[in-house]
Amino acid sequence: MTASEPPDAATGRTAFARLHHGPTPLLLPNAWDVTSALAFARAGYPAVGTTSFGVAASAGRPDGGRATREANLALVAALRPLPIPVSVDIEDGYHDDPDTVAEYVARLSRAGVAGINIEDSTAEVLVDPARHGAKVAAIKERCPDVFLNARVDTYWLGQDATPDITLTRAEAYVRAGADGVFLPGLTDPAVLREATRALPVPVNTLVVPDLTLAQLADLGVRRVSTGSLPYRAALHAALDVAAAVRDGRTPPPGLPYSELQAALVDHVTD
Repeated sequence: MTASEPPDAATGRTAFARLHHGPTPLLLPNAWDVTSALAFARAGYPAVGTTSFGVAASAGRPDGGRATREANLALVAALRPLPIPVSVDIEDGYHDDPDTVAEYVARLSRAGVAGINIEDSTAEVLVDPARHGAKVAAIKERCPDVFLNARVDTYWLGQDATPDITLTRAEAYVRAGADGVFLPGLTDPAVLREATRALPVPVNTLVVPDLTLAQLADLGVRRVSTGSLPYRAALHAALDVAAAVRDGRTPPPGLPYSELQAALVDHVTD
């Protein structure tokens, strides 16, 4: 911990790492702003992640294209008082140079971030796994206690989406120092079981609609992320509210204004 970090940053990072080894997979809800993160925290979730799509879309930008670099820094600064660990989706690290990426993660670490996701694609194209491994190694050398979740985008992008290539890439990132491996888009139970058996670190998936948390646990999955689903569901609910009023129906309920206002007041005064 550096002098500029929150006093409990190291404790939060240790706690976050331990959450990957509990009796059930860590369900990590992904927030896109302060209020959504506060809502997840107040609902009792032990940690929260961010969604690059939600963060980018909230700023009127499409996902990818390294659009969330500065927005992430601002969001992390605003979330500093949050009483639970925060993991940040940093896309591909926003640069090709490993040392530049490591310096960015160091800035997040000084703000108290417990973990990061970093993906092995740029502009929706897989990068050389050696190049991505160099980023992983540079980050872990600079920030050894930040939980690094190395995202393998083979199945997400439909590029080289085979078990052998996916595991080869994942194993390279583990050798480089990754603390976990994220396999978004992989939903085949047999392949998931193969991956969790082959990899010596916790395996993370997105929500798999046909598999419960208990079933994913039986397959060896240790972390399940909601990704952009809560953000997209919130927009769906907003459209439902407007349509209900327009059509003369009773609108669906929302969280009470007073509850959200009180949470924000408490947050900014901590």
